[in-house]
Order: sequence, then structure tokens, then C-alpha cells
Amino acid sequence: MCLGIPGRVVGPVAGTEGFLVLVDVQGAVRQVNTGMLDEPPAPGDWVLLHLGFAVEVIDEIAAERALSGLELMGRPRDAEDIA
Repeated sequence: MCLGIPGRVVGPVAGTEGFLVLVDVQGAVRQVNTGMLDEPPAPGDWVLLHLGFAVEVIDEIAAERALSGLELMGRPRDAEDIA
């Protein structure tokens, strides 16, 4: 099982012929390799990221679900849950 993080494509990285794009992940922009995709994503597309690679183009609803799940995983447990 892998952990995928959704991000929104900002645009291509100049000089990389579409193999690298800039992706905004919750305000942090990073370079992402698109070599695992059939076609480079367009600006505004949502992608699922794993270890610096875009592994899938997803829609906004799937991105929101993934972000919600990640937020849940980051919340501390209640004292009642630990017992």
C-alpha cells in the first residue's frame, strides 16, 4: 500500500519537455516527475503524488477526499480511544 498526496498542477518546468511539472500541495510548490503518466497533466489538473512522481490524474472530488483522509490520519487520538 502506498500513500498518495493530492496536488494541483501549476505548470510545466521549463526545458523538461513535460517530464517535470510544478505542483501545489497545500501551498508548497514542488517539482514532480510525470514519467509514469500517459500524458503530462495540464495546469489546473489534480494529480496523486507518491515519492515525487505523479501516479494518477484525479478529479477535484477525489483530491478533496484524499486530503480529508490525510487530515484524519494527522489528528491526535482522544484519551478515550487509547484505553
